[in-house]
Amino acid sequence: MNSEVTVRTLSVRRDEPKEIKSLRNLVETSAELYGDKILYIYKRGEARYSFSYNDYRRDLYRLGEGMSRIGLMGRTVAVIGESCPEYMTAYIAAVSGGGVIVPLDRDLGHAEIARFADLSGAEAVFYTEQFNDVLPSLAEQMPQVRYFIPIAPAEGSDTTDGSSSAGDAVILPYSELLALGDKAMEEGDRSFLDYDCTADMSQMSALLFTSGTTGTSKGVMLSHANLVASVNAASRGTIFGPDNTFVDLLPMHHSYEVTCGHLGAANLGGTVYINDSLKNTLRSITTFKPDSLIVVPLYVETMHKRIWAEIARKGMTRRVRALMKASSAMHRAGIDIRRKLFKQILDGLGGNLRYIICGGAPLSPELVRDFDAFGIEICEGYGITECSPLIAVNRHGKVRLRSVGQPVDNCEVRIADPSADGTGEIEARGRNVMLGYFGNEEATAEVFTEDGWFRTGDVGCMDADGYIYITGRKKNIIILSNGKNIFPEEIEEHLYTSPLIGECVVIGRKNSAGDTRITAVIYPSDEAVELEGKSEEEKLALIRDAVNTINRSLPVYKQVRDVELRSEEFEKTTTRKIKRFLVK
Repeated sequence: MNSEVTVRTLSVRRDEPKEIKSLRNLVETSAELYGDKILYIYKRGEARYSFSYNDYRRDLYRLGEGMSRIGLMGRTVAVIGESCPEYMTAYIAAVSGGGVIVPLDRDLGHAEIARFADLSGAEAVFYTEQFNDVLPSLAEQMPQVRYFIPIAPAEGSDTTDGSSSAGDAVILPYSELLALGDKAMEEGDRSFLDYDCTADMSQMSALLFTSGTTGTSKGVMLSHANLVASVNAASRGTIFGPDNTFVDLLPMHHSYEVTCGHLGAANLGGTVYINDSLKNTLRSITTFKPDSLIVVPLYVETMHKRIWAEIARKGMTRRVRALMKASSAMHRAGIDIRRKLFKQILDGLGGNLRYIICGGAPLSPELVRDFDAFGIEICEGYGITECSPLIAVNRHGKVRLRSVGQPVDNCEVRIADPSADGTGEIEARGRNVMLGYFGNEEATAEVFTEDGWFRTGDVGCMDADGYIYITGRKKNIIILSNGKNIFPEEIEEHLYTSPLIGECVVIGRKNSAGDTRITAVIYPSDEAVELEGKSEEEKLALIRDAVNTINRSLPVYKQVRDVELRSEEFEKTTTRKIKRFLVK
């Protein structure tokens, strides 16, 4: 901790998002600009800690030299667990030393953790406290792993000179690896510090195993150049800067959270409060009082339902709606009193929240309108892991409802083989697009066109100004007996406008005659006052009525014909997307 490190002086402008050359350059330039400013606030147990921009640079150097000393520099290493500063430091140290980082989903089963680590060729695994007992027990299934590196070892754990063993591998605590880095630098070893990580940015630097909603999993290979392109695009695509504060809500293994919620925030000088658990999400928001959030739609939907449920309990629904209408009219006329009128609602979200970047799934325009009426701007974006992940985003003050915005810098978008209404598969090309799928040339060839565009698998269109509108996923299309193609996401968007519906998945269900019927599988809202104390039969009747009302706004062939209720929430990925393939 007391090691002195000589750092280069870097010239960076403060009046615009800085353009980074590498992830290491991101850390160094941010440390120069923001110094002892807090980057992370987080909890470990009951204790609360802070981690500054200078701490980030210092520990990156220490960890990089420590990894070099034990032969891990330039090698493949995995990381798994809860969000914490050490996770991101390990991520950047691996990439900046010419190696490959493999962020693993913390919700994977033990066998899958071992399989992905073994498949990737990882020679070390960094892990947080929840995996202290798990990872060493999997040593025999990961024979290539030479080091297990616990970030927070259990107190009283059996170590000798800071390490113990798991099979043929060494258990080396993170703090001891930092100490090895200190010693290396004291002895004049600058293997990591002097390594030019920009010499070849085109090689694989990150391997991400997708765990999406389809039940399949591929290893997405991203280069250092891919990551840098997306960080620069994220920085320029928002209005965030050093005055912005965030609450980290999504898992760090996910490319969206890494690029926007951590690398992007660190590049812009923000401060991030790390949420300690999903159940404490609202408490973290009200306690830390962020002005900005980077989330998936489920979080926005949950906040929206809670707001309106509370309004309904107070019997103020009509009054609030009237105030929203009046306030929005005044805002259009240049008089903005939204945050004063709806202070009580905003205080329930910490009081400072002004901006939300939302991506990962469709978001109802009603939610965007409602939050805007309260004084919170939602900018929808669009991305996919294979594009590391950013493709498009709505810019501040230029939001278009139902659109995921315009393409970000470093990325081009086109609509392939558009139909008469301009709809077709969305394809992307740019410095953000992946190298391919790990060990799967056939799958890689399938997703790239002959002229080098990436096929996203999403269907949509673009308007004259380049705003992208997504209709649905090609894989999810329901084909009716009359040949009509139905995108379930479009119908689900309408269903979510009902306060009675907590979660839903629209599927095509065949009846006894062999005809496909549009069926809505619904989990009732926990926040709906109308459903409180009702039996399952009564809930079904109320929800059927709500669905029938929504049907009247849809063309006949898109109307929901059957409704099925669930007693439990749908199973989700760690980024809170419903696993559609499990809905039968």
